[in-house]
Amino acid sequence: MTATDLTALIQSRAGNEPVKVGLILGSGLGHIADTVEGTAIDYTELPGFPHAGVSGHNPKLVIGNLEGTRVAVLGGRAHYYEKGDASAMRLPLEILKALGATEILLTNAAGSFRKDIPPGDLMRISDHINFSGRNPLIGEPSDSRFVNMTDAYDPTIAAALSEAAQAEGIDLLHGTYAWYSGPSFETPAEIRALHILGADAVGMSTVPEVILARFLGLKVGAISTITNMAAGMSDEVLSHEHTKAMAPKGAAKLEKILRRYLATRT
Repeated sequence: MTATDLTALIQSRAGNEPVKVGLILGSGLGHIADTVEGTAIDYTELPGFPHAGVSGHNPKLVIGNLEGTRVAVLGGRAHYYEKGDASAMRLPLEILKALGATEILLTNAAGSFRKDIPPGDLMRISDHINFSGRNPLIGEPSDSRFVNMTDAYDPTIAAALSEAAQAEGIDLLHGTYAWYSGPSFETPAEIRALHILGADAVGMSTVPEVILARFLGLKVGAISTITNMAAGMSDEVLSHEHTKAMAPKGAAKLEKILRRYLATRT
């Protein structure tokens, strides 16, 4: 089924009113999709969409209103480490654009390098380091593959997210996010190397989606929920279970910021 066919299928169930904002939710944030007033479609009903490969995600597309803004929410994402495909989220992002979205908000769970952004806090992503070296546009034949990644994280969206956080009384520092492919966690030596390169947090997602979004002409904003200090920076034992347990501590803050931001988009 083509992207055009999928878009028609989705609109037949959710209506033709254009979407304004797309959201991709990370670990522990899938519940936000359940708060949208609208239509939910399981990924299994959408050929080509990723199946649930990671616990803690909510694999369905939800289209409807959130704080008065028409949104399309992807309650789960495919990760590179699942099948070795950096472009796994290309079709869902193409669908978001076809549904009318002009911007996308990305969330994830990440490990922090900074003591001033501890577990339970949030970090607005201002830039990234693609440390994995993988790129979702490898194999794209058109010249549009040469995407300008300056201001990949849209300054206007960034300012609005920071203003929303301030209005809610939530600290939202910003920093550089490093993408490591996973699924194993990074070693302390790898974390030291990333820190020297200028990273403030590390995770296993988001960067491929940002590249694809910019390729498609979508503006991007992104926030990490900090679930742990990076390897070697504390006595924490890193695990996916730990990530899932810690994600809700930042999720409540993030939901307030997203709601405040969306309320300004009406």
